Amino acid sequence: MFSPLIEDLIRALRCLPGVGPKSAQRMAMYLLEKDRDAAGLLASSLQQAVEKVGRCTRCRTLTEQDVCALCNNSRRDHTMLCVVETPADVLAIEQAGNYHGLYFVLHGHLSPIDGVGPADIGLDLLGERLSENGEEHGGAAIRELIIATNPTVEGEATAQFIAERARAKGVAVSRIAHGVPIGGELEYIDGGTLAHAFNSRTVL
Repeated sequence: MFSPLIEDLIRALRCLPGVGPKSAQRMAMYLLEKDRDAAGLLASSLQQAVEKVGRCTRCRTLTEQDVCALCNNSRRDHTMLCVVETPADVLAIEQAGNYHGLYFVLHGHLSPIDGVGPADIGLDLLGERLSENGEEHGGAAIRELIIATNPTVEGEATAQFIAERARAKGVAVSRIAHGVPIGGELEYIDGGTLAHAFNSRTVL
């Protein structure tokens, strides 16, 4: 139906999450018909990002620097380390604005059935990070590890695995709370979420 180059573009756009055949076709047609300047800018930016963006050597988030801006920020609390599954989780927590420590990004979770083990998500590097006394990096040793993996079966298993090893190194461990969202109505909350909320209840 379309020329080979257009078909290639549509197929390429379908790699994006949530983009099906029709959405990819609309995007391709818009870029080629309505805004070729934007298409060129998109192509250039994507090419540069693919070539230059890697992982921070300290926290493993995405950055074009050897050490990212968050890890290099002396005003952050270097005694607190928050473990998340993806760089997008870092962005979400930063946008909330009430956490001022450092991060460690797993880029996934433990999943033996899929062949994903501790080394695949950087837990060997996390162990080294927790063993540091802080002096070699001009900061302080990690005193609290905050685990913010997703509340899935795999996320919970990953959290338990990390917690056990952190406690063995003498590091205090906490887990972010999961439960009823602000503005939520109990009758619409699923049973698993309610159970977690009751188990994680706090004294007022």
